[in-house]
Amino acid sequence: MTRLLFREDPYLRDAEGRVVAHTPEGGIVLDASIFYPKGGGQPGDSGRIGWHGGGVSIATAVPGEAGDVVLVPAEPVALPAVGTYVTQRLDWERRHRHMRVHSALHLLTVVIPLPVTGGAIAAGSGRLDFAMPDAPEDRDQIETALNALVDRDLVISEDWIDEPVLDANPGLVKTMTVQPPRGRGPVRLVRIGAGRDQVDLQPCGGTHVARTGEIGSLRLGKIENKGRQNRRVSILLD
Repeated sequence: MTRLLFREDPYLRDAEGRVVAHTPEGGIVLDASIFYPKGGGQPGDSGRIGWHGGGVSIATAVPGEAGDVVLVPAEPVALPAVGTYVTQRLDWERRHRHMRVHSALHLLTVVIPLPVTGGAIAAGSGRLDFAMPDAPEDRDQIETALNALVDRDLVISEDWIDEPVLDANPGLVKTMTVQPPRGRGPVRLVRIGAGRDQVDLQPCGGTHVARTGEIGSLRLGKIENKGRQNRRVSILLD
């Protein structure tokens, strides 16, 4: 299993690592990774790894077997041999935008407290699909409420609970289509706010900013009809 450095510190931009395996498709597995693997609507990270006498750009990272993170080279090159020590460097600007958007989408579930049927994150925008038969009447009110939560500069932290505790509190899971992983031990929760200022708590494996103020101003994008019972709501970093 790859040590998830991005989970320990989502602001880590570079780190050392050692190659422990190659995949049949040409991917690289390190013993520890700052690259977030695609999942939960958040894209895999990109960047570069280098080693003595070589280097390769990383197009994305994806989940592998048994908790591994697989780095996917951007071009076909000779891979560093198993046992090679490498330096990882993240495309930080892209990752940070993912973090800002991901945290903003959690706030959107606070402003629109309806079940989520899907979602996606990009570098600068994101969207959630809600079980919402009718489009909201006041777009401006949604945008204002979102930015008010950003301006409160609420702390964003994490907690861990055992699966039986999660099962006893099904309301924590806001997504209808993506459920927290089972059989891997404690489940990670992302909390926005603390004490009386807490506004959100839900399972999530992605990367987030440290405070809502770091998200910056948000604009509400399109609200699209995605079926009789679904509306897609998009947001953009301003």
